[in-house]
Amino acid sequence: MKIAVIGAGSWGTALSQVLAGNGHNVGLWARKTEVARSINKERRNPRYLSDVELHEGIVATPSYKDALLRARAAAIVTPSNLMRGVARALADVVDAEFPIVICSKGVEEGSGLLPVEVFEAEMGGAHRLAVLSGPNHAEEVVKGVPSGTVIASSSEETAALFQELFASEAFRTYTSDDVRGVELCAAFKNVIAIAVGVSYGLGYGDNTAAMLMTRGLAEMSRLVARAGGQALTCMGLAGAGDLVATCTSEHSRNRRFGRLLAEGGTLADFTAQTHMVAEGALACKTLAVLSERYGVELPITDVVRSVVWEGADPRELAGALASRPLTTEFHGLSV
Repeated sequence: MKIAVIGAGSWGTALSQVLAGNGHNVGLWARKTEVARSINKERRNPRYLSDVELHEGIVATPSYKDALLRARAAAIVTPSNLMRGVARALADVVDAEFPIVICSKGVEEGSGLLPVEVFEAEMGGAHRLAVLSGPNHAEEVVKGVPSGTVIASSSEETAALFQELFASEAFRTYTSDDVRGVELCAAFKNVIAIAVGVSYGLGYGDNTAAMLMTRGLAEMSRLVARAGGQALTCMGLAGAGDLVATCTSEHSRNRRFGRLLAEGGTLADFTAQTHMVAEGALACKTLAVLSERYGVELPITDVVRSVVWEGADPRELAGALASRPLTTEFHGLSV
């Protein structure tokens, strides 16, 4: 069948390759006309993953309507801050039963809504919405390096649909009904990856990184549980799996951004150098809305937000974080 992929960044390009490799026709929406032209003529994305030859089943277009024409489902792979605009655009084109899987990660600024909640608010029909998340670096997925992901939906039928569309020997798909937990994990892990990047940039070692990852996982679990998700989700592909991949890999843009911060760089510097969005930069700010809403303390997230948005000295804040009162390892969690 034809599947629309909305967003021709690195992740959208990689998922298009997976779908086309499974025999589907892909209508890939690219914001820039020259990107669409290059994909169609040269079989390469000139801005992202440009060393990979793309499948002939991928047809790129700068038109939403053309990408969605005769499509049976859509994957949304745009930055999280564009979610509402994308949902509104799609609402004018597709019907109320059209299946959509959201592959973007973050929390809407101001409202604290997760991407699936934004789409439900604009389009209705929670039953036809799903989310996809896991330890999936686009640089590896596009080349068929074995990977796994989780697809969560309130509808077993919708989850099963997208599980089958994406599944291959190299891209294993698992289903879940914990949409909220999967999306919170997806947003949270980027923040912890920034913290890990900062720690390496300050000259700290693997012990520090491991501490930040595990304490970050504890923060993630407390928020997920308090917000109505399942704490066990944090131990799966969308939680611990994605956290480890994002915090340890040189492919990780959020880890690279953290290192740049420690070296005196800024978010603007990172964007100019990479043409990519460090989703954790926005998430560390938007998660504060949920921290206050659910009364959950997020000390690592607070430190990252201070460094990214307030220009705080990361070394001073690292000292403040280390001097916090000692407590039990799993305080605030039922284990």
